[in-house]
Amino acid sequence: MSDPSSSKIHPSSIVDEGAVIGQGTAIWHFSHICSGAVIGKDCSIGQNVLVADNVILGSGVKIQNNVSIYGGIIVEDDVFFGPSCVLTNVTNPRSQVSRKTLYEKTLIRRGATIGANATIVCGITLGRYCFIGAGAVVTKNVPDYGLVVGNPGKLFGFMSRHGHKLKFNDSNHAICPESNYRYQRAEEEVRCLDLDEDKPLPDELSVGSESYDDFKSTK
Repeated sequence: MSDPSSSKIHPSSIVDEGAVIGQGTAIWHFSHICSGAVIGKDCSIGQNVLVADNVILGSGVKIQNNVSIYGGIIVEDDVFFGPSCVLTNVTNPRSQVSRKTLYEKTLIRRGATIGANATIVCGITLGRYCFIGAGAVVTKNVPDYGLVVGNPGKLFGFMSRHGHKLKFNDSNHAICPESNYRYQRAEEEVRCLDLDEDKPLPDELSVGSESYDDFKSTK
């Protein structure tokens, strides 16, 4: 295990020898970090979370309670996992057939949000800043900023980096009501025109000042 003095680990949690925990990461009650897992800096790992061997978590990842992240899953920076969301690593599991060497890769890209109780079927990619609604069952790749809801999950629009549904005009441009960042759409490809997707938010835009309901009622 990496230097425990640089992170906060609740005594009820288990961190196996060989796990790497980044500086400033907090691991809360009753969680298990397996040997071989790599967790970046400034992450928050909630209660009753499993991070299996060979999992890679980027920095700034937030995992709410009751989530298991299995081998074969790669998580980039600043991803949010809602409570009790489900991830898998074998499409056709059978108790009688061992497929421990056949785990399917799932890539969750920078800034993605996975809502509470959503299920992510393995072998797909969730694009940067995509937004998976609560309870959705996702079986296909999701584009950057894509909003997916329902069972089976379907693309229902696009969300800004601040988590607001984008309303594109006839010129395929939209403005986030919270950040005022401009977005451009070309079919199912959306890009922010004011901030590169790989750059962090500036400090003045990294703390919310109004609730989602406030934006819905006034913007």
